[in-house]
Amino acid sequence: MLIKICGMKEPGNVTEVAALHPDMLGFIFYKSSPRYAGDLSPRALERLPAAIGKVGVFVNAETGFIENIVRRYKMDTIQLHGDEPPEMGHYFVRKGYRVIKAFGIEEAGDFQRTLPYESACQLFLFDTRSRQFGGTGKSFDWNLLNRYEGSVPFFLSGGIAWENREEIGKIKHPKLAGLDLNSRFETAPGMKNIHLLSRFLAELP
Repeated sequence: MLIKICGMKEPGNVTEVAALHPDMLGFIFYKSSPRYAGDLSPRALERLPAAIGKVGVFVNAETGFIENIVRRYKMDTIQLHGDEPPEMGHYFVRKGYRVIKAFGIEEAGDFQRTLPYESACQLFLFDTRSRQFGGTGKSFDWNLLNRYEGSVPFFLSGGIAWENREEIGKIKHPKLAGLDLNSRFETAPGMKNIHLLSRFLAELP
């Protein structure tokens, strides 16, 4: 199972989290987020192992802004976390990037919104629906995942914590690709608790 640790913004913390060998690290370039990574120097990412994917997370950003950020930070993955149209996903896939499209989930009907994006990205991310586009620390009803019948693999996000690791282990959906870890593993917004992350990864079923 892939592990993506999102909301990184402090250089020293980036290094510490990278030592846990996650598959991806996420950096949020949305100014309204308390985990905004726009002040992070690109040098903080230069020493990351090549095996760790670097994900730029954007919310309703212009194409040019996204392109400038991913070039500056040498990112390989773009996460569209707002109301971006499928055409934007297609554009970046053609450019050679891996694209993740996020969807807020509250009810089974929300999965219908994924259909136009089936060919516009390589991965979906299912988060708890909120007006602030994630980072709430709250889970949606994970039983709803049984209603997802799409062909695109997905990350599970929203309220994942050490306390619910056993519940996560019971999810057997064939398209579950990985977990997106964020606010429930922090001592402050953007500052990850290394001990808690390490414990979670070691005890995840």
